Amino acid sequence: MLKIFAFYPRILEITKIDPYLLILINMRIMLCCSELGLGHVSRIMPLGKKLQENGHEVSFFSGGKAYQLLQKEFKNVHHCTPVVWYENSRGILVYASLMNILLPLPIFNIEKNKIEFKNSNAMETIHRYYDLRRQIKKPKPELIIVDGDIHALRLASRWKIPSVYITNIIRPSYDFSAIFYPGERIIERYLKHCLRIIIPDIPPPNTVCEFNLGDLESIGIRDKVDFVGSFIDTSPVDGSQEHIFAPISGSYGTRAKLSKLIVPVLRNLNLRSIVSLGMIDRKEIVRKKDIEIYPWLPSEKRMEVMKNAKIIIFSGGHGTCFETIKFEKPSICIPTQPEQMGNAAKLQKLKCSILVRNQKELTKAIETIESKNKIYRKKIRELNRHSRKTNGLTQAIKIVESV
Repeated sequence: MLKIFAFYPRILEITKIDPYLLILINMRIMLCCSELGLGHVSRIMPLGKKLQENGHEVSFFSGGKAYQLLQKEFKNVHHCTPVVWYENSRGILVYASLMNILLPLPIFNIEKNKIEFKNSNAMETIHRYYDLRRQIKKPKPELIIVDGDIHALRLASRWKIPSVYITNIIRPSYDFSAIFYPGERIIERYLKHCLRIIIPDIPPPNTVCEFNLGDLESIGIRDKVDFVGSFIDTSPVDGSQEHIFAPISGSYGTRAKLSKLIVPVLRNLNLRSIVSLGMIDRKEIVRKKDIEIYPWLPSEKRMEVMKNAKIIIFSGGHGTCFETIKFEKPSICIPTQPEQMGNAAKLQKLKCSILVRNQKELTKAIETIESKNKIYRKKIRELNRHSRKTNGLTQAIKIVESV
């Protein structure tokens, strides 16, 4: 229940208390996030913990691995039908994904080693929307916080529930197919109903996701957008330069594509390297020559490995971008989707990273960073200094509690 303590005009006059000062207690908040990659849930989790500490009643909604991770940290977690791209071991297939919007398609699941049928996006969307609608009647939220889940944003708009949207992608402009423009415009319609839009990134001109935002003025939402900074504490941590680290993440098709590209290159180098395959349900560890391959690294171990890396190879996910900034590590990006392409292009423009697309380019990029390590480290340190000027999580909490 939302309780507002107000003061009579005479009392305000005598005590000089700001008439706009409102104390919010026990607000019911619903947090929804997409499960396409783990970047969305990695922002929702610290935000949810902080809101709970501040006395708010919080419930969570997601699917896939995001749902599993939320269950480990929170009690009030609800499952929603995942809505995912059509992909195989070569990554996301654009034209097959377009067909899959309306038609179910067969797909080979390399992790289960069998052929399955993937439901159409239309059917997944319907199920997810009604999953959310069924659950929303229980907590009756006074505010919905959405990270990447457009279905929840639409629900908030239709049911006239105040909403805050957290995103690092609005109108991508780098290597983005015109096929997706109509979908972008539909999403932008719902954005205009949000009270605030939080960008967890460095304010311009050093915004990492700049190429994924578009012209906020022309979209008509600039006055409600806040660049709060990363939710990750980017205070630098001293580490060594012992190995190359490749944290692989995403859905199984994306992980398979990256594994087949990265692992053979690292095996042919005379450099120590560590790979995490992002497979949370497996335990076997492979050690061959100078390479160690882990199915999954817990958060603390992952941070330790990243701290002591000299080069980080990743897909360009927004959250991992800021981990490389925190540990001041030069990086190599291998994007598997347009959003990551935009992040990679901006990091390359800032001379903190190199964007590659195949094994030949990856080998050359490793050689380049090895030979020009001081230059790349200097640039990433400069970006770290800009990042430390803002505390994204603190600013986001202030915005949420003020709306």
